[in-house]
Amino acid sequence: MDIALLSMLSITAIAAIRLRDLFAVTMLFGIYSFLTAAFFLTLDAIDVAFTEAAVGAGVTTVLMLATLRLTGRYEQTPKHSPLIPILVVCITGAALVYGTLDAPTVGDPEAPSQTHVAPRYIQQSADEIGIPNMVTSVLASYRGYDTLGETFVIFCAGLAVIIILGLQDSGEIHPGRSAIGDQLVLRVVIKMLLPFILLFALYVQLHGDYGAGGGFQAGVIFASGFILYDLVFGEGDARLIIPPNWLRRMAALGVLLYAGVGVTTLIMGKNFLDYSALAESPTAGQHLGIFLVEIGVGITVFSVILTIFFAFSGRARIAVKTGRGGS
Repeated sequence: MDIALLSMLSITAIAAIRLRDLFAVTMLFGIYSFLTAAFFLTLDAIDVAFTEAAVGAGVTTVLMLATLRLTGRYEQTPKHSPLIPILVVCITGAALVYGTLDAPTVGDPEAPSQTHVAPRYIQQSADEIGIPNMVTSVLASYRGYDTLGETFVIFCAGLAVIIILGLQDSGEIHPGRSAIGDQLVLRVVIKMLLPFILLFALYVQLHGDYGAGGGFQAGVIFASGFILYDLVFGEGDARLIIPPNWLRRMAALGVLLYAGVGVTTLIMGKNFLDYSALAESPTAGQHLGIFLVEIGVGITVFSVILTIFFAFSGRARIAVKTGRGGS
């Protein structure tokens, strides 16, 4: 199975490199992400597979399609020789391979990662954190400070998109104008599916303690539901439900909620993001702290992804109206 998936990944990557049709390349990237998610699934990395399927094959594909409306469908023929880029890639690849020669064999039980922190997480996380999903224990509690940094990076990415592309709050919004036209079948199907998509996002958000999921995956799924609504029913309708000026505040609110939990634990005499200070029982405090920070992550991820989509779709609408869009 692993060999078959790696072979299909290689074929998909080579085809994406050789094609000049950027629409086809975008579709191949979506296939590549699905294959990668399947490969992670065979390695029992369920959370990573979940994230790759939701982000790589889902939201990223839509954002790349929105970008094509600004740039055009076909790649221009490069004027320079491809030999130098190929040489740079080969040298970089050789250096990376050389750097892994002394790395432990995959799955080696004597590897440092298997003999130091991993046994601690496996043997003691259930007692210290009190939740069954060790991935959530590591990301939200043991490495909570690191995850706060990742959430802040996502927030900064949204700010960068707003600064570069802008995000219009109002004006020239036409309710009902769909990016794919008036497709009755799609409207009926999305009306049926959208409640289940949002309900599943809530399940992923609230069930991260016990299974694959958490704030990041839930935020992506929430944003995917609203992006589908935007594509089928029109950006005017979507922006009436979630105004762009709300998204900026919500993105900041998620980061502040996460950091605020850490500040609260400091005020209560514990270390930053030591959730045991939030309740009389340490495990109850862990549950409450993880719940709050995961909510913060979900809010920020949802807001930033939808902000990026609105920014790209808004630019595409202006480009088409002014006649500057690509073919």
